[in-house]
This record gives sequence, structure tokens and C-alpha cells, in this order.
Amino acid sequence: MSRKKIRHSKRRRSSFPARRRPNVSYEDLNYQNVEVLKKFVTEQGKLLSRFYTGLPAHFQRKLAKAVKQARQVLLMR
Repeated sequence: MSRKKIRHSKRRRSSFPARRRPNVSYEDLNYQNVEVLKKFVTEQGKLLSRFYTGLPAHFQRKLAKAVKQARQVLLMR
């Protein structure tokens, strides 16, 4: 006799919120566009990780460069 495997239909749910990709174009990630950059920075001035921003890797790299450039030019703190 073979036993049938019982499959459970319940899935584990993560305690983290669902990642949503922000509506940002590649050209918007510019050091002069401070309003957009502030969305991806905490109150202490730290960059949010890809886990929270939901950006692809190449967007995240450009974002990091733009924020660092804006800090250098004293547009952001």
C-alpha cells in the first residue's frame, strides 16, 4: 500500500510589507532632483536598502551616487 502525501495549502506569510516598485524613471535619479532623492533617505540621512525601496540594482547604484553627489554640493544633509 502506498500512502498519499498530504499537501497543505497554507503558505507562510512574511511579516515584512510587500515590496512595491516606486514610479521613478532612470533620468529622475539626478543629484539636482532633491525631492525624489529624499524619498529614499531616512531622517538620519542614511540610504534605504533595496529591500525597502524595491529598486533594481542599477537604479540603486545610480541612486547612491546621486545622493552622495547632492550631499557633496550641499543640496542634502
